[in-house]
Amino acid sequence: MAEIKSHEFERFLEKGAELYRFYVIYGPDRGLVSERANLIAKRSGVALDDPFALLKLDASDLQGDPGRLIDEVNALGLFGGDKLIWLRGVNNEKPVLDAVQTILGQGSPANTLLIEAGDLKKGSGLRKIVEPSRAVAVIPCYADDTRALNSLIDTELASESLTISSDARQRLIEQLGGDRVASRNEIRKLALYCRGLGRIEENHVDEIIGDASSVSADDAVDAILIGDLPAFHRAFQKILSSKTPLFLILQSCLKQFQLLDTMKIEMEEKRTPANQVMMTLGRHIHFKRKPVFERALKSWRPDAVGREAARIQSAVLMSRQRQSLEPSIVFHALLGAALQASRQ
Repeated sequence: MAEIKSHEFERFLEKGAELYRFYVIYGPDRGLVSERANLIAKRSGVALDDPFALLKLDASDLQGDPGRLIDEVNALGLFGGDKLIWLRGVNNEKPVLDAVQTILGQGSPANTLLIEAGDLKKGSGLRKIVEPSRAVAVIPCYADDTRALNSLIDTELASESLTISSDARQRLIEQLGGDRVASRNEIRKLALYCRGLGRIEENHVDEIIGDASSVSADDAVDAILIGDLPAFHRAFQKILSSKTPLFLILQSCLKQFQLLDTMKIEMEEKRTPANQVMMTLGRHIHFKRKPVFERALKSWRPDAVGREAARIQSAVLMSRQRQSLEPSIVFHALLGAALQASRQ
């Protein structure tokens, strides 16, 4: 298996990507999945503005025609040269799994195949097929940790010749994570706001990204995790009246669901009881919130946690792309999660 870990990706892109013609990029951070897929596509040697050389498909396109992916991967370009088949939105659909298995059985594909997938659990269909193959570059994309966020901050600020104080950096990191594209956009917005200042201070971060400390998101997130609908409505109304940036609340909820997802995986794969997981992965959770998390760990099903995390993550990106609809997008995403919890 050629698994490319996060810290190896930059080097792989520079020195190893061209050795492969089959890539599977997956993970809970959809923004990072999309970003890395774009980087690999640019390194493929295919002209991305040539409709005869690039074919973009969604997994749903294969439902009525399961053999299409095989045909496209093996087809010769109309004017010669390589083609790039870019398949997105994959989540272990049977037509995709059957096609991938056939393609790997045929040897090296005639064209480059790039697959963008969602959060594929260990042992799931697509991973089970591609991970044993040395012909496939498998690239997992998880939410940025502090090291990755620091690197992202340094890269984006350097392009504007800006530095950042340690307090401002810590403040900024608290507001980021969960989705690479959304994080990058927030940093760029801050850099644009501070262009020409030379150095970013903590007050600049608060002014442009927002300060959610005055109204904590914890009450809303806790109500969502346990499905307390009246408490969620009360907390959300307080957030609206406080003018707290709704994006921050959505981001906070996403981080909690991603943590819950990690904990559930630990419980399922290692048969670890909830209280022990709380002592390891949940040790940083405030003691007042631990009973809520323990209750959520016992009530939420692993598949439901993954679905809600993916749905909230989609809402994070959508809320940044369509800011005029942000209140509606955020409310419906969070309400959907609370309703799901109430059914657990």
